Amino acid sequence: MNTITEQRSRRSEEAGDMYAQYAGIPAHLTAEDSASFRASADAETSATDAVKHAFDFILALVSAAVFAIPCLIIGTLIWMEDGKSPIFSQRRIGKGGRPFTLYKFRSMRVDAEADKRPQLCSDHDERLTHVGSFIRNHHLDEFPQLINVLRGDMSFVGYRPEREYFIKKIMDHNPNYSRLYAMRPGLFSNATLYNGYTDTMEKMLTRLDMDLEYLDNHSLATDITIITKTALSIICGKRF
Repeated sequence: MNTITEQRSRRSEEAGDMYAQYAGIPAHLTAEDSASFRASADAETSATDAVKHAFDFILALVSAAVFAIPCLIIGTLIWMEDGKSPIFSQRRIGKGGRPFTLYKFRSMRVDAEADKRPQLCSDHDERLTHVGSFIRNHHLDEFPQLINVLRGDMSFVGYRPEREYFIKKIMDHNPNYSRLYAMRPGLFSNATLYNGYTDTMEKMLTRLDMDLEYLDNHSLATDITIITKTALSIICGKRF
C-alpha cells in the first residue's frame, strides 16, 4: 500500500514539475511564492486574452460587413456549380481540447469522404470542384470562419484547428501539441503564411513548431503583423 501511495505522490510531483516548466515558474520558488506567481501569471493571461478577444470580435464584425457581398457571390458560385450547400461544417478541436463546429465555404464534392475516413487535401486533389479549387488556392474558403471568431471558438491569429484523428497522429511524433490548447485556434498564422497547407506529416510537424513559437511569444503587435501580411498576400493573389 505504501508503495502505491509513494508512486501516486511521485506522479503528482512530476505533473506539478511539468506544469511549472510550461507555466514558466522558477524552480527555486517556495510553494507559497509559486502560488502567488501562478495567480499573477493567470491574471496577466486573462487580461491579455480579454484584449485579444475584444480585438478579434470587433475586427470580425467589420470584416463581416466589408466582405458580405463577396461572400454572397462565392456562395452563389458554389451552389450554381453542383446545386449543393455552399457551406461546409466539420468538427475540430479548439481551446482546452474542446470540440467545436468549424465553418468553411465548401471546396470539395459533397461525397469527398463518403467512406468516413479522414483524408488530407492535396494541390491537385480530384475531389476539389472548379470553384473550390480557386477559393482554396486563395484561402477565400475561410470567410465563414468569421462566424467562429464571433462565437468565440476561434481567434484571428492562432494555430489552425485540426481534427482529432490527425491530432492523435501528430502527438505520436510530438506530444507538445497539447500545449496549443492553452489558446484559441485562429484564422491566420505564421505557419499557414510560410508553411502553406499541410498535406504531409512533415509539414504538420513544421507547422506545430511554428505554432509553439507563436504560443510562447505572441502579442497584439504580432497578431496585427500576421493579419496584415496575410491580407496583403490574399489581395495580391499570392498562393501559400
